[in-house]
Amino acid sequence: QVQLVESGGGLVQAGDSLRLSCVASGRTFSHYAMGWFRQTQGEEREFVAAVSWSGDNTWYADSVKGRFTISRDNAKNTVFLQMNSPKPEDTAVYYCAAPVRTVIDPTELSEYGYWGQGTQVTVSS
Repeated sequence: QVQLVESGGGLVQAGDSLRLSCVASGRTFSHYAMGWFRQTQGEEREFVAAVSWSGDNTWYADSVKGRFTISRDNAKNTVFLQMNSPKPEDTAVYYCAAPVRTVIDPTELSEYGYWGQGTQVTVSS
């Protein structure tokens, strides 16, 4: 059973920085891409960022490109989301996600079958 545990959320002022972490367990972490998604109340969960199994390739939503950075440490089974210059519109519950099998499109929500419990990020103006 794959388990994903996020941490690092909280209240941050616009323009500050925040780093989210997600520790995975239950299978060989380094064999799979990983993703971050976010969701606000009443809205669909949306893609934020993804990283390939090796860390060599990354993908970002246009809304966060240039401000957020996804990375991973396979030795620690951990994926990170560095959030620089966050904006109030980045306020959401952030979810770490892992695929059930090798992904074709790491930006697609349907590619992921394992989810963390979510961590709230609130950006004040």
